[in-house]
Amino acid sequence: MITEVTNAGELHKIDPVFGQVSFDNHEQIVFCHDKDTGLKAIIGVHNTVLGPALGGTRMWKYTNEWEALNDVLRLSRGMTFKSAISGLNLGGGKAVIIGDSKVDKTPELIIKFGQFVNSLSGKYITAEDVGSTTADMDLIRDYTPYVTGISESRGGSGNPSPVTAYGVYMGMKAAAKYQFGSDNLEGKKILVQGIGHVGETLVELITKEGALVQIADINEARLQEVGAKYGAKVFNSGDLYSADVDIYAPCALGATINDDTIEKIRAKVIAGAANNQLAVEQVHGARLQERGILYAPDFLINAGGIINVYGEIAGYGKEEAMRRTENIYNTTLDIFNYAKENNITTHQAAMRMAQERIDARKKENAVK
Repeated sequence: MITEVTNAGELHKIDPVFGQVSFDNHEQIVFCHDKDTGLKAIIGVHNTVLGPALGGTRMWKYTNEWEALNDVLRLSRGMTFKSAISGLNLGGGKAVIIGDSKVDKTPELIIKFGQFVNSLSGKYITAEDVGSTTADMDLIRDYTPYVTGISESRGGSGNPSPVTAYGVYMGMKAAAKYQFGSDNLEGKKILVQGIGHVGETLVELITKEGALVQIADINEARLQEVGAKYGAKVFNSGDLYSADVDIYAPCALGATINDDTIEKIRAKVIAGAANNQLAVEQVHGARLQERGILYAPDFLINAGGIINVYGEIAGYGKEEAMRRTENIYNTTLDIFNYAKENNITTHQAAMRMAQERIDARKKENAVK
């Protein structure tokens, strides 16, 4: 008899989906493949208690399929709590397409993806995200009604990035109010990491208020362009996380608050647009609290985009979307106070408040 020994590094491959750390009672995971177009995509539907699972489609050159799966699981779960804490009648979902959007994306690939979305009959509704555009959503709309963020010329809400940035701005001001005693950002030293569409708009907003802005990005040309446009200083002096700033705004990919960075952070507030900023939610959320660093939960303050595209479903326009997004300021302060009263982290407070709404709806649905 031969006994096979499985090493720890291979354990996660025994249960590649349900055994993933990021699998958190997801309702459905759909693997989409089309040989002719080269499409390899994963759609994650985390929870539909409050409504259909809405979340953007990210196209990214993942190192491997495990990385893509983990990303879509984390992102779709985050969308559940983002919609719940924002008071939207939506569940949480997300999709990822494996590939370089600058090289691998073709109209045929996007069309095929739209057909896969359509096959779910509305359980998942897509939108734009990193690596996808409003034009892509318009193309998908030709093949399925289950898409939001289409162009205004076609009756949609358009690019959600400016509204996302406005929500982050509101959350940042609320955090400044709580931590520093005033929500005025004039003279505050703020480091924005990642200056894509959302990051650039955030830079514009805080610069107009008089903040002293530094920017960081992997794209050097983009750095110089945005720096010159808004008078922001390009960060190029030492370790990013050790920067002497008041507020750190991560607006690129997630997990920048991790074991390697958390002890270096000198900022007193973290408020940015990136999803899943805490590499390990419980561990790093608690450590930020211990160090006296105020964390504005990402899935709350970056909810402006989904509030904007939800208008296409709920039937409200840009003015109402901006009003709802502005209210992120009040909700953020409520969460800070709730966290203090209950002696829990701000992330735990936001999660608890969101889960309470989901649980209440679940009970309502069970009675019907």
